[in-house]
Amino acid sequence: MIPPPTNSALSTLPRYQPGRPIEEVARELNLPANEIIKLASNENPLGPSPLALAAMQKTLATLHLYPDGNAFYLKQKLAEKVGVAPANLVLGNGSNEIIEFVGHAYFAPGVDVVVSQFCFAIYPLVAKMFGANLVTVPAKNHGHDLPAMLRAITPQTRVVFVANPNNPTGTLVPREEVIAFVNEIPDHVLLVMDEAYLEFLEDPADLASLVRLGVRPNLLLMRTFSKIYGLAGLRIGYGIGHPDLISALEKIRQPFNINSLAQAGALAALDDQEYVRRTRANNLAGLQFFQRAFRALKLEYVPSAANFILVRVGRGQAVFAAMQKQGVIARPMDGYQLGEWLRISVGTPGENERCLSALKSALDPK
Repeated sequence: MIPPPTNSALSTLPRYQPGRPIEEVARELNLPANEIIKLASNENPLGPSPLALAAMQKTLATLHLYPDGNAFYLKQKLAEKVGVAPANLVLGNGSNEIIEFVGHAYFAPGVDVVVSQFCFAIYPLVAKMFGANLVTVPAKNHGHDLPAMLRAITPQTRVVFVANPNNPTGTLVPREEVIAFVNEIPDHVLLVMDEAYLEFLEDPADLASLVRLGVRPNLLLMRTFSKIYGLAGLRIGYGIGHPDLISALEKIRQPFNINSLAQAGALAALDDQEYVRRTRANNLAGLQFFQRAFRALKLEYVPSAANFILVRVGRGQAVFAAMQKQGVIARPMDGYQLGEWLRISVGTPGENERCLSALKSALDPK
């Protein structure tokens, strides 16, 4: 018998369930792994950035050495691209680790954390893990109701999370509403804006300018290399904030949390604008394909600004299982209290066609 954990929150804390890996589905259903497609985790269907792959190949010979614990060159290049100083940046093992940094710094029993209904599942998990009180504001049209979230803030509130575009719904809050919200957040509250899907927007709000100018020290932006650059397997994300905030988070960050391959791949990916252009073009075409198909099938869907789309299919878990038997992995949404819905990531044109065929078959089994 193990010693009882002193963190009492663990007894009721659910485990995060990611999209199912191809290998696991292949073993379970006795299907050839190379014939399974995964459209479940909002991954880039074009594969990794080619420039990133080449850079990582060159790094293999030095993997016996520890990585640069401060990621000097990556921070310098990233700072130049974002238009901030390196002191405004903290790197994480995926954006998830940035969320954990915030938890260590700001969450505790008696502290309120405000989120939206249908928010990214990790926000509530980390809040509960640290014993904070979670305040969930009802969604508006499957997205954030920012005025209602402002009203939910109390003297006990320390952190507000907003993902824009939002995962898992793909909803986008208009620029004017976002800027007004940022400016109205009280000084005692840290606003964490999750911008994991920012690069899929044609003309996103430049919230980094507020960090650049130093006018909103209680603002933290989160971004990632997982989506637009196709480097989800490297686990590398970053936060953008006031130097004092970043300095506090750096005290929490583990040394060498960004490995050598991740640093090399991310550094090179920042130059791969042709890959980014192809990714955006493929994504836009894929969203349009699915939206036309869902309209033709008379299926309700949520218009998406990200690289996935949420569609109402009825018995979500059953449809997911039926599609999986056909070698197509989507994402059931019962864990988000959206049991009638599936989230489908945009794939290549061929993958999208195959996914639609599997969905049609699952909805109308012969």
